[in-house]
Amino acid sequence: MTDDLERVRDDVLAAISAADSLAGLEAVRVAELGRKGRITGLMKTLAGLSPDERREKGAALNRLRDQVAAALEARRESLARAELETRLRSERVDITLPHRPQPDGRIHPISQTMDELIDIFGEMGFSVAEGPDIEDDWHNFEALNIPAEHPARQEMDTFYLRERPDGSRPVLRTHTSPVQIRTMEKMQPPIRIIAPGRTYRSDHDATHSPMFHQVEGLLIDESTHMGHLKGCLIEFCRAFFEVSDLPVRFRPSHFPFTEPSAEVDIGCSREGGTLKIGSGGDWLEILGCGMVHPKVLANCGIDPTRYQGFAFGMGIERIAMLKYGIPDLRTMYDSDLRWLRHYGFAALDVPGLTGGLAR
Repeated sequence: MTDDLERVRDDVLAAISAADSLAGLEAVRVAELGRKGRITGLMKTLAGLSPDERREKGAALNRLRDQVAAALEARRESLARAELETRLRSERVDITLPHRPQPDGRIHPISQTMDELIDIFGEMGFSVAEGPDIEDDWHNFEALNIPAEHPARQEMDTFYLRERPDGSRPVLRTHTSPVQIRTMEKMQPPIRIIAPGRTYRSDHDATHSPMFHQVEGLLIDESTHMGHLKGCLIEFCRAFFEVSDLPVRFRPSHFPFTEPSAEVDIGCSREGGTLKIGSGGDWLEILGCGMVHPKVLANCGIDPTRYQGFAFGMGIERIAMLKYGIPDLRTMYDSDLRWLRHYGFAALDVPGLTGGLAR
C-alpha cells in the first residue's frame, strides 16, 4: 500500500510541476482532490477497512493529501508571480512620452458665447476693449449722464464698497459702459469697440444673478447714423441665432446715455409651450441701443458737433439661454460637471462665421 501511495504522490507532484498555467494547475487539483478525484476516491475506501487498517491507511492518505495541497499552493504562487511579471512587461508605460490630454473638459456656454460675439463683431471691424470691475462714480454714472437722483444709483440695486478718504465710494460696475467712457477718454474717433465682461447688480432669481456678463458696443465717427446701427444689429441677431430671415424690430425707449434710444426685439414662436427663435408672430426683447448722447461725448472730450455714433448692450447669459435652451440662469454657476457635460462645448468647437457658430 505504501508503494502504491508513493507512486500516486510521484505522479501528482510531476503533474503539478508540469502545469504551465493557473488553468492547467486547477485541472490537476480537480483530478486529484476534487469530488471525483483520485485521492478523494482513495479516501472513500477507508470505510471498508478494519479499524487498524483504517488508522494506518488514513494517516498515510492524510500525509499524501497535505503534500499535494502544499505543492499545489507553491506552484500556484509561482505561476501567479510569473503571469504578473508578464503583464507588467507587456503593459509598461513609458513615462518619457508626452502627456495625452483627456477629452473630458468642456467649455462653459458663457465662454463659448463670448467667443461667438467677438467673432461676429470682429468680422464687422470691432475690437475688444476691457476695463476694471471696480469703478468710480464718474465712469460708472456721471459721465454716462446718470445723475445723482437716478434710481440706478440706489443701494438696493447697486453694490457700493467702503468709502474712500476723499468721501467717494467705489462701486462694482453695474454695466460695461464705463469701458466705453475710458476708451473715449483715451482715444480720438474713429472708435469701434465691444466691451464684454462681468457686471454686478443686487438681484437673484431664475433669470438674474448678482454677477453676470454683458457685452456693449460703441462706434464713433463723423458720419454714422441710426440706419447703420439698425443694419449692424440686424446682421448680428441673424448671425448669432443662425436664422437668415430672423424678424428684428426696434421699439422707442429711453436710456440716459443714448438719444434716440431703442430696444430690439426678435421674432419667436411660443406654440405648444416652447420658445422657438424665428418667424412665429410673437416677439422677444433681447437688447438695448441708441445713438450716443451728445453730453456723453462732451464728457469724454469729444466734440459732439463733429462726431456722433451708436452704442448697444446685451446680457450674455440671456442670449446664451435663448440660443442653447438653458432654462435657469442660476445653474450656470453651480459648478455641476453633469450640467457642463450636457451644455458645454468641446475644446475644438471654435466659433466662426464660415464654419457655423452652434454645435
